[in-house]
Amino acid sequence: MAQITLIEALTMAMAHEMAKDPSVVVLGEDVGINGGVFRATAGLSEKFGPVRVLDTPLDETTIAGVAVGMAAQGMKPIAEAQFDGFVYPMVDHIVCHAARFRTRTRGRLTCPMVLRIPWGGGIRAPEHHSEANESIFTNVPGLRVVMPSSPSRAYGLLLAAIRDPDPVIFFEPKRIYRQYKEEVADDGEALPLDVCFVLRDGSDVTLVTWGAQVKETLEAADALAKEGISAEVIDVATLKPLDFDTIHESVKKTGRCVIVHEAPRTAGFGAEVSARLAEHAMYDLVAPVERVTGYDTHIPLFRLEMKYLPSVERIVAAVRRTLAAS
Repeated sequence: MAQITLIEALTMAMAHEMAKDPSVVVLGEDVGINGGVFRATAGLSEKFGPVRVLDTPLDETTIAGVAVGMAAQGMKPIAEAQFDGFVYPMVDHIVCHAARFRTRTRGRLTCPMVLRIPWGGGIRAPEHHSEANESIFTNVPGLRVVMPSSPSRAYGLLLAAIRDPDPVIFFEPKRIYRQYKEEVADDGEALPLDVCFVLRDGSDVTLVTWGAQVKETLEAADALAKEGISAEVIDVATLKPLDFDTIHESVKKTGRCVIVHEAPRTAGFGAEVSARLAEHAMYDLVAPVERVTGYDTHIPLFRLEMKYLPSVERIVAAVRRTLAAS
């Protein structure tokens, strides 16, 4: 079992499925000869050839359209958007076609495609390369929206996404692509979609988060433990459809909830989690739900971007407010 990074786990998952299933293909800008801008597809072209690892023109609209067409005809394309801010030209094909195939054809056709999107800030890049736009897709019926937070979850969730008969938007937190390593076995074992992962048990407050912010949230839980505060940490992992039951069960136990995400505050996916808690867990809460988020601005350039992203200090402060409120 090898110690690998998140980016290496993604490569390993794609290689595993391509070797197992000849209908799996990879396409996108620079994914072939260059192995992708982040090297996520490194070595795949040499192993599987240019027919199955397709270097496309710099044309996101065409990448999405070709992927939808392939999926509708029985292939399993893995398309790459290269950066989160480049996904907008793809939205027409994803929302108007990929997401609707099953309903439009009354189940006769599905669209088994994965759209990989390197996501989020923290890599000292311009704003079109550093966006957190997951809520755009969580609002679309017919799409699954998945975001791993570690190498092992990246491997298992990408396997599950490729095998899913319906379209999956697979956000990859690029800030943690190479931040740390984990032991991951290339055993072909997928992790379940539509399930939250409880990473740490606690009794005083529930911390709900996803993607790169899982790291800061776990660090905040460690800092709170030194103050005698027990925090339960939940990695949402699949944002759509949301496993609200796991979150609700945790809040029943702790009575408090802090939601952490990088996206702007207004209409971020944390607002959906908060709304469901208001609808279904009002009498379980002993304090108002807190959100620690990005700001309602474009992410700033690198000198200020770490001020924009949720920090351990901001998460700890939010937890203290929930405790003081009750």
